[in-house]
Amino acid sequence: MSDAPTPDLTRWLRPGDTVMWGQATAEPLTLTRALVAQRHALARLRVFVGIGIADTLKPEQADAFDFIGYNAGGPHRALAATGVLDILPCHYSQLPGLIRSGALRVDALLLQVSPPDEHGRHSLGLAHEYLGAALDTARVVIAEVNPQVPWVPGERSITAADVAALVPAAFAPVDAASTQPGPVEQAVAAHVAGWVDDGATLQLGIGNLPEAVLAALHDRRHLGLHTGAVGEGIVALAESGALTHARKSIDRGVGTVGLLMGGERLRRWAHRNPTLQLRSSDYTHDAAVLASIDRLVAINSAIEVDLTGQVNAEVAAGTYVGAVGGAMDFLRAAARSRGGVPIVALPSTAKASSRIVATLSGPVSTPRADAGVIVTEHGSADLRGQPLGVRVKRMIAIAGPEHREALAREAHALLARSGAVLGR
Repeated sequence: MSDAPTPDLTRWLRPGDTVMWGQATAEPLTLTRALVAQRHALARLRVFVGIGIADTLKPEQADAFDFIGYNAGGPHRALAATGVLDILPCHYSQLPGLIRSGALRVDALLLQVSPPDEHGRHSLGLAHEYLGAALDTARVVIAEVNPQVPWVPGERSITAADVAALVPAAFAPVDAASTQPGPVEQAVAAHVAGWVDDGATLQLGIGNLPEAVLAALHDRRHLGLHTGAVGEGIVALAESGALTHARKSIDRGVGTVGLLMGGERLRRWAHRNPTLQLRSSDYTHDAAVLASIDRLVAINSAIEVDLTGQVNAEVAAGTYVGAVGGAMDFLRAAARSRGGVPIVALPSTAKASSRIVATLSGPVSTPRADAGVIVTEHGSADLRGQPLGVRVKRMIAIAGPEHREALAREAHALLARSGAVLGR
């Protein structure tokens, strides 16, 4: 994209520094690739990672990097699989506070920003999330100016005076790959859509399933958005007339997002869009803010859910692949919201194995006390206010038919140990 020279990061970084940058589509590729190329001159660095899309980081770079992260999504899964990623198991809402307190130290922050507006202000473009806290505390901030990054209204912007250097981008922004949801995802989405009424405010995760849910909501009206991240499907939802934000109880008329994860279409739609605002995790995931949202429908995914409603969203087949993330923040908020619905949605099987299980194979990311509505392609299990026996029966009913008999056998032993009885 540009013949700009590779920036010499050794001018600003010091061995032992902790380096952070925007995750996913907000990764400043010119700066992160320079960091990888110059890593031996700076060893050892501590590198904080979030969701990965670009293949910038690889396990062999542990020769100079110590990796820490709250998430092992995308290419960062290889870091976890090879044992070089140290996981920070925390709620997404906690990250800004950890950064500001120094518990999660950030010495150097690398940003991807838009070209300046007429006042010399650069938009953070595709992400606010926890970057604001890092901006407030980092010793050095370096910003990559990318002409393809949109100028998106938000609570923060920067000027040249706020950074050690403005570096021209040599690469286009990384796109979040979009694939067409399959029939299973579409079936799950159809059941999820049944819980979304006109005027609801949506929170969604990322990936094929949330995109399928957005596609299933085009016939709704006056939907709103308040979410940590959103993908390209939000554009079609807005163009369908379904997304107006007109009935939101806060930020009426405006969709609130922490991270935009899509491609060129999403970037074009977001550019100077007065109905969109980027906000930090301090706001998008704040308990007091979320408590003021009526009709909040929180739609989150999982790796597996057990028969009592416990959710594992972190580990699959012994490898860390997900995150604690923001699910608990939003599920609890939706449970308290007037007219809200807390939803965990997932296909019932993966490679012939049931994702509805008697016993989780990984950690409890969301406890059963916070279980709401669990949705698969076979229907919905509303666990709210239900005792264990009823929960087990409802969960078996939404498992894959080929797994229900085995789950029922395991359920009797499970309930016997817990002193519960199988509900009607």
